[in-house]
Amino acid sequence: MPKPSPATLNRALEHHRAGRLAAAAALYREIIQADPHQANALNLLGLITRDEGDPARAADLFSRAIAADPTVASFRLNRGLTLRTLGRVTGALDDFRSARRLDPTLAEAHHQEGNALKLLHRFPEAIAALRQSVQLVPAFAPAWLNLGVACLENKDRGEAIHAFRQAIALEPARPEAHNILGVALLACGQIQSARAAFTAALRLDPRHAPALDNLGRLAKSAGLLDEAVRHFRAALAVKPNPDSHSNLLLALNYLPDLAPAEVFAEHRRWHRLYAAPLAPAAPLPQKSPPADRRLRIGYVSPDFCHHAVAYFIAPVLAAHDRTRVEIFCYLNLPAPDRVTERLRSLAEHWRDITRMDDDTAAAQIRADGLDLLVDLAGHTAGHRLLLFARRPAPVQATWIGYPNTTGLDAIDCRLTDAICDPPGETDSFYSEKLVRLPANFSCYEPDPTAPEVNPLPAPAPGAVTFGCFNNFAKVTPEVIALWTRLLCALPKSRLLLKSRGLGDSSVAERVLSAFAAAGVAPDRVTLNGQELSVADHLGLYHGVDIALDPFPYNGTTTTCEALWMGVPVITLAGHCHAARVGASLLTHTGLGEWIAPSPDAYLSLAVAAANDLPRLTKLRQALREQVRRSPLCDAVTFTRTLEAVFARISLPP
Repeated sequence: MPKPSPATLNRALEHHRAGRLAAAAALYREIIQADPHQANALNLLGLITRDEGDPARAADLFSRAIAADPTVASFRLNRGLTLRTLGRVTGALDDFRSARRLDPTLAEAHHQEGNALKLLHRFPEAIAALRQSVQLVPAFAPAWLNLGVACLENKDRGEAIHAFRQAIALEPARPEAHNILGVALLACGQIQSARAAFTAALRLDPRHAPALDNLGRLAKSAGLLDEAVRHFRAALAVKPNPDSHSNLLLALNYLPDLAPAEVFAEHRRWHRLYAAPLAPAAPLPQKSPPADRRLRIGYVSPDFCHHAVAYFIAPVLAAHDRTRVEIFCYLNLPAPDRVTERLRSLAEHWRDITRMDDDTAAAQIRADGLDLLVDLAGHTAGHRLLLFARRPAPVQATWIGYPNTTGLDAIDCRLTDAICDPPGETDSFYSEKLVRLPANFSCYEPDPTAPEVNPLPAPAPGAVTFGCFNNFAKVTPEVIALWTRLLCALPKSRLLLKSRGLGDSSVAERVLSAFAAAGVAPDRVTLNGQELSVADHLGLYHGVDIALDPFPYNGTTTTCEALWMGVPVITLAGHCHAARVGASLLTHTGLGEWIAPSPDAYLSLAVAAANDLPRLTKLRQALREQVRRSPLCDAVTFTRTLEAVFARISLPP
């Protein structure tokens, strides 16, 4: 057969440009039949084939085009895009890099190389590639957006904000660009600027659910809980989404007047909408482990990193008896850090499921043959509850990461203690069976960089400094109202609040105004919104005499840190787990007298303590050693107990 003339290819191109794809494809096939090595026709037919929804066939055509002419960068680029569609990201990355080497000026090759590296969570490399792309074509908004996302994932927030603003300047009508700018600003604690960005997204699209969800997150971080709940519900009204719904559930834990039954009902609604449809027809049978095999325990978490959860899981991983249990850790974390590496060294089996979808991750867990799978996140960011909904293990539990029920039928047990959940009082508000550990529900490992305890800073009776370093969402108007009463009762006393949300001027002004309205001068309340190293953060306790626990959502890590720094904590014991964690921690460190049963008792305890500096001085000198010797820091005893509980709940009923 004679080779096709250039005129045939030109006619095919005319059809292609005019959108007459069937005619163009027919001519491309005619050309290829006459000359199977006609690279341009193979490539162009590949583009049509991919657009028609057959990426596997398209990839084959691009491969034939590359074989016919390996010097054309665009052929590699096209195949890379197609391989990425097929989920073959590593192969796509190889093609994008080949295209970039063939034509270093091809900005889209750098752009797509960066996107592939981003998918692989190789963020520093992605940033380098995307920077090159925007240098070559500065007017291409998508590349700026992707650069910003990579920087945000890599915690390079300043560059992320710059990149998002560049994208918006080029294409101001993209609501998603304004929304992601808001995310970066919120991560930096710039609450008012973030609010403006989310509002701009909603002006462009009033039903832009991500911006509504993010306004909820912003309001929660600023302590505006009613507003947060409204925004989360508005986002869900636009489009039901498990992550937005989890954000709503987390926010409900902070509300002081919401009935536990109502909170439980909303958790069950999450289960019905997203988890129940995923239940397998035949769950894995629960069997007793063979006598010659160790119990296989798996932990799933997005927080195997510098995060509060790490202070409670690290000592357990280190103390597990490897003659009795075999430990699997399942990481869901885009950007690991040095803490991640330490935790990895404590696990026998480490599985990174970050890039796995739930079905793939469930298959991996089933292949590992676990006896028990433990969720460490609940409804906090990065959870994998829909993985648990698929029942990859015969017994599943939840522990430490979230102060409430998951709401899932697929999670059998929740680990707690009798102080956080008094028997018979809270059981009906959990979908899981409560398994109460005989002592404390968790074990704490102090940070090795913590500074030494200093002498009591108070110079005279009544001149103490109270402090609270909790997430500011926990500092509700009811909490501020009680603290203003305290400061008014002790006119020389001061208050130090440390939380990232307080770095925003509008939040700081609102807080100081609330105290001023009750007669507390602004110079008596110090607000610190800085992001500090762990050592510097803990060093702030050198200026605190007594820590104040918020309510109804108590502190956990912050309470442990205060006690470790020699600072006693006053807590108000409430009626649900989140409101009783402080009582548990203080009980198990020998400080039960610092637990208040009512707001008035909380106030009386604080006033009495502030007026007894000898008592505070003595306690400050002894408290670290008291905590060190307490059940809270006895990792070996705690973990042996935990293992015995794990063995019991893993047995068939």
